[in-house]
Amino acid sequence: MKHDKVADLAGPGIGNYDEIAKVLPDDYAPVLDRRQTQEAIWAVKQYIEAHLCRELNLMMVTVPLIVDAESGFNDMLDRDGSRTPVEFPCGLGLPQPIRAQVVQAATKWKRFALRQFDLKVGEGLCTDMRAVRKDYFLDHDHSAYVDQWDWERVIEEKDRNLAFLTAVVRSIWKVLKGAERHLHERFPQLISDRYPALPEELTFLHAEEILERYPDLPRKQRETRILQDHPAVFIYGIGWPLADGLPHEMRAADYDDWVTETVVKNGRPMHGLNGDILVWNPVTRRRHELTSMGVRVNKETLVRQVEMSGQEDLLKLPYHRAILDDAIPLSIGGGIGQSRTYMLLLQKAHLGEVSVSVWPERLKALCRDRNIPVLQ
Repeated sequence: MKHDKVADLAGPGIGNYDEIAKVLPDDYAPVLDRRQTQEAIWAVKQYIEAHLCRELNLMMVTVPLIVDAESGFNDMLDRDGSRTPVEFPCGLGLPQPIRAQVVQAATKWKRFALRQFDLKVGEGLCTDMRAVRKDYFLDHDHSAYVDQWDWERVIEEKDRNLAFLTAVVRSIWKVLKGAERHLHERFPQLISDRYPALPEELTFLHAEEILERYPDLPRKQRETRILQDHPAVFIYGIGWPLADGLPHEMRAADYDDWVTETVVKNGRPMHGLNGDILVWNPVTRRRHELTSMGVRVNKETLVRQVEMSGQEDLLKLPYHRAILDDAIPLSIGGGIGQSRTYMLLLQKAHLGEVSVSVWPERLKALCRDRNIPVLQ
């Protein structure tokens, strides 16, 4: 069982098309046709961007598609270095071409951008981010093409606590619930007993608490089980080694703070000022992650996390030096998956129904056999 738990940390995707054949619904009928789906996507997009900015006091800003590899801005997604960005030389005629990388997320760039746009405490930014994650296994809810509302907000040292994180998460959930109601008003055919609405409130649990309930299950199975009792949860503390010696999931060492001690339960300290919103998807009958977010590292927790991860060389990069030198502000931030959100709210069985990407022929054939109309 320990081996199964370790394998489950490796990242997203089911990992096997025989397994996907078992989990794709075989009784699927899209509620909205292709044209209605596009209309609904833009209705959701406009609602969420406007209301997210209002709730968290954010402004929409431009965001890079490519960054200089030497800047340290790119998101490495995890701690084991297994998911690397697309990289290419850039700059015709330069004696030394720029090592350009396609972003995997704007996680670190956003924190620098807070200073660039001169944002103050309580102010923040939101981006319409596009990225490429070439090392994902391509299944029904993981794509090489990623779109997110990547947001970031300036905070103070006193805000680096669980209560502040929880309040921000509740604000985000309020926006997502509002988007669902907005859609139901525009497209009442989405209202049905078969696909119940999202709960009004999230359930907040620490990863350690979920492990206590299901000590023998790997992470994804633990999440699946907890969602049977609580169909929408925020899981605190993702990255710190739990009681079984493993983190709930691998987390990069240089953005979310997963080492800060937050609470003590049953005599044991719990760690982490970050987490994920997961919901039960009644269409796919699976766990469904919507957003990952957290209070960002300060200079002390950055050093501790890169040391725990064996990545001390990161501290030489400009982004990391800016944190150590107090040259960029303390912040909280996250990424809300756009296509993930559309897929859930529009009751779709596959990401390819709401975004255009590349998919293996075998997966497209499986979708055709199940009446799942993947866009091309």
